[in-house]
Amino acid sequence: MSSTPSLHEKSAHVGTNDPERLEGIAEDFEVFKQTEDGVNFRTVGWPMATVIFLKTIFALGVLSIPAAMYTLGAVGGALSVIAWQALNTYTAVLQGDFRNNHPRCHSIADMAGVVGGPIMKELTGALFIVAYVLLTGSGIVGVSIGINALSHHAACSVWWSVIATVFVALAASVRKFHQIGWLTWIGFASIFTAVFILVIAVTTRDRPAAAPQTGDYEFGFYAMAYPGFAAGMVASCTIFVSGAGTSAMLPVISEMKNPRDYRKALFICMGIVTAAYLSFSLVVYRWCGKWVASPSLGSAGQTIKMVCYGIALPSLVVSACLYLHVAAKYIFVRVLRDSPHLQSNTMVHWATWLSCTFGLTIISFILAEAIPIFEYLLSLAGSICFAPLAISLPAWLWMHDHMHYRGGNVLKKVMFWMHALFIPLGLFVMVGGTYGVVVQIQEAEA
Repeated sequence: MSSTPSLHEKSAHVGTNDPERLEGIAEDFEVFKQTEDGVNFRTVGWPMATVIFLKTIFALGVLSIPAAMYTLGAVGGALSVIAWQALNTYTAVLQGDFRNNHPRCHSIADMAGVVGGPIMKELTGALFIVAYVLLTGSGIVGVSIGINALSHHAACSVWWSVIATVFVALAASVRKFHQIGWLTWIGFASIFTAVFILVIAVTTRDRPAAAPQTGDYEFGFYAMAYPGFAAGMVASCTIFVSGAGTSAMLPVISEMKNPRDYRKALFICMGIVTAAYLSFSLVVYRWCGKWVASPSLGSAGQTIKMVCYGIALPSLVVSACLYLHVAAKYIFVRVLRDSPHLQSNTMVHWATWLSCTFGLTIISFILAEAIPIFEYLLSLAGSICFAPLAISLPAWLWMHDHMHYRGGNVLKKVMFWMHALFIPLGLFVMVGGTYGVVVQIQEAEA
């Protein structure tokens, strides 16, 4: 097990509970130092962190949840949105608290190393990279769909994916979260506006755009649906992953001016995300039924589809850019950590950073071409990667810092074992969700 001390352990060692002294102790452990020389990464305030979090979470999920609603039904889907986002918010709190108690942790992999040793650190790091490479791939698919919707040129879809990949790689190559902060404002505003236009547009139609325009047809709106296991798991994983990318927030904490402002940014972000997911997806499903498109921006006819994608295209690029940036930053810090090149404008610094961004871009492009079905990429990321990263591991982190609860009073014992139940829950979602995606892909290809 890693010997990295927590902030609490360090404060006990020096014999102080003074907030200012503790803040100084935490600063000694931070990955990035506040500096006037070289590259100062610690430039993100909590308002900008909120917007970065919003753009990281409120991105591809809003385009996929309406289709999941058809599988689960309006009531089942709504309850699923509320339950999953509440769980994602809570586990994000656990991750952030653990990170601030162990300031040397830059990523979820570092935190896994504290509780599980080197093997768990490497396994978690691999899952983290795979997760955000898959999300980058889904972002590339979304951008290529958007470009295709806007163009009447008969170019092959692969070429649109190439163009999307180039845009994403260039945007992700900016080194600091603060420098791409203005992109997140544009990205969030564009996707929110595009979805709002879609919501208004679908309510003005007599029947869904994809449905037969004459004669009787099956609308497909259900308060409660009863899907099979595979379809239900795919829909649940789609909703779960729409808010499960909270591990991407941890590298942002390392670049915040005051990491202790994390909870403030998190709660604002997840409150907005949950309310938007619930309202937008229910309205779109109510007016489109089984004829909802995936991604959902194509649900109101060709003209509105072009308008929505035209407005949302910057957001789709920014989303993929953020996912790629987070994965590349993890590798970058792992390679150069404790090296003078980490915060210096050297050839090694730049060569390492650009190798990380462009190398992962190529892998994301290959995955986007191998699994070009938008919702399956998201579900696969949710089941294989985010189930252990966003459900099981956060509970383990909490148990590590609260091991004394196991021998405490009844309430503390209940809290301890309730957190322990999160571990098998995450493993169940991982196995069941992966099985569901495989079955659904096989049925789609049949």
